Amino acid sequence: MMRGISLALVLAVCASGACVVVPPEQKELYRTGNLAAAKCFFEAGEQGRAFALLSELQKKFPNNADVLYLEAKLHMKAFNDATFAMFEHAPNSYRVHELSGEIFETQNRYKDAAEEYRKAIALAPGAPDLHFRLGRALLLESHDRDALAGAEEAFREELKLSPGDGACEFQLGQIAQVRAEPAEAKKHFEEALEMSPDFVQAMIALAKIDIGEKNYSRAIELLSRATVLQPANETAHYALMQAYRDSGDLEKAKAEKKKLDQLQKPPEGEFSDFLKKLGEKAPQ
Repeated sequence: MMRGISLALVLAVCASGACVVVPPEQKELYRTGNLAAAKCFFEAGEQGRAFALLSELQKKFPNNADVLYLEAKLHMKAFNDATFAMFEHAPNSYRVHELSGEIFETQNRYKDAAEEYRKAIALAPGAPDLHFRLGRALLLESHDRDALAGAEEAFREELKLSPGDGACEFQLGQIAQVRAEPAEAKKHFEEALEMSPDFVQAMIALAKIDIGEKNYSRAIELLSRATVLQPANETAHYALMQAYRDSGDLEKAKAEKKKLDQLQKPPEGEFSDFLKKLGEKAPQ
């Protein structure tokens, strides 16, 4: 392509579906032209081509705000369009109730979410995830006795449909903890890890029980794995610090405390500099 490439030419070639090859010194023109082309494809109803073009742009400009913004915006519009179509053309589908429940969850309306999941289950009792979502909504709404019983029943029903669902076992473990049943909780957390060996939250929960039982060796093993899988997980580092401290290994406890302090330290940068200029303290 000629060095004197114009934006109009880029758009024309993009619209034709051809591959645009732009010299390195004209990357900005390449990015701008293809962003415009992606918008055109989307508005023309060719969502596949729009997202394929955005995927290529992400490879070349992985952290560019304009590319990320357009991708987020188009995905959101596609989701909204699909949601509207589903509510319009399949109003009696269990999926409508499932999606309604998910929307209520984002609004913290857990009682309404649970009701929608119940309606979905009535229409499709064998559909995956519905019982799990119901159980989670019940727990998010309340931890009273009835809510715990209803959630437990929902998670057990989900396990009948998906016997290897570690997330359900984890939730049952949490219910047992709320009921002050550590032995039952421990059994469920172990089952969750058996089903999902990299389940970090289950590792942490089980390790905390081990610390309480002075089983420090397994607690340290579990928490060390958790911090490898999720190096920025403050809860895992804090629990590991406790395990080392209680086991008498104060040097390693201090090392974990140092890592934890680093994770909790507010990032230095533009915002901190801005606060300093205003005479304010950065958040602690």
